[in-house]
Amino acid sequence: MHASTSQPPQPRNVDTLDRAAAPASRLRFTDAQIEMAHGAGGKASRRLVESLIAPAFANPVLAQLSDAAVFSLGGTRVATTADGYVVKPLRFPGGSIGELAVNGTVNDLAVSGARAHALMATLIVEAGLPSDVLRAEIETMANAAARAGVPIVGGDTKVVEHGMADGLYVTTFGIGIVDQRASLGPDRIVSGDRVLLTGPIGDHGITILLARGDLDFETDLHSDTRPLWPFVDALLEACGSGLRWMRDPTRGGVATALNELVRGSHHAIAISEERVPLRDEVRGACELLGLDPLHIANEGQMLALVADNVADAALAALRALPGGEQAACIGEVRDAPAGMVIATTAYGGTRVVDMLVGDPLPRIC
Repeated sequence: MHASTSQPPQPRNVDTLDRAAAPASRLRFTDAQIEMAHGAGGKASRRLVESLIAPAFANPVLAQLSDAAVFSLGGTRVATTADGYVVKPLRFPGGSIGELAVNGTVNDLAVSGARAHALMATLIVEAGLPSDVLRAEIETMANAAARAGVPIVGGDTKVVEHGMADGLYVTTFGIGIVDQRASLGPDRIVSGDRVLLTGPIGDHGITILLARGDLDFETDLHSDTRPLWPFVDALLEACGSGLRWMRDPTRGGVATALNELVRGSHHAIAISEERVPLRDEVRGACELLGLDPLHIANEGQMLALVADNVADAALAALRALPGGEQAACIGEVRDAPAGMVIATTAYGGTRVVDMLVGDPLPRIC
């Protein structure tokens, strides 16, 4: 990556997408079969996408491998995104599969600087699912969409044989318009930029684990699923062009999101573990299971990199919003060691923070 520029990254014009302009990856996908780890959001997922899927569909927009595809359409910067939800159980403290589907798609657009304008939803229903369960999930999706201020304008419904879908799967597609204030991209970060986090991490992943009954642990912990646009809007207003990059650290957690940012770049990220907001319940569960909280999934938190001179204003803007009271500056961008994420521990040492490896918590979204 290089020094910041004063102009935002220029979106590709959808009419000029050229497969030849995006050379196919030279990597080969050599895994003999697909494992659950390939869907966990960590190294295996990245390998699957980069060496098998992306080369087949190669084009400059896809090559960005961002949360949403941003391109120019008729002179307007448009963002689109699609996601599939297979979480088990369907309902859990703080949310459900339908609420996740709406919020997750809205948030993928939001961290790309775009406010959602419309959603489409496809329901894959397993035969035998009680109608009351489906009715409740549809109502939940409608309420989540209303809360996010976006209509669900279409979709599809399929029913598959009993035993084929674990009750219900949901896929969503979203389209939004990129805010004119947004000037985002990994190529805009510079040494000295601050790393902000909107609140406590790990709530969603540990809540799903507890909801499955995999851990004998009594707590009132609940998923953090929520729409993130209010936080994005506040940062755009407080930081202007000083807002460099955003990401919602879902599968793979904070560690994977930050590694993806600096991977192959000339920058490093240095964070302080003590500054990372973390509830005692999540800390306890992670210590019990030997998990790194930085790898645990979130569905309502956001990472943002901002210029040093606007960091205080950005934090104040986040903390002024409901749910943003624990927003924190957890680190900064440095020049070395390039391409790595380093954490200062509570004991004063340092450690390398790697991307998620394996699949510690399957089907969390």
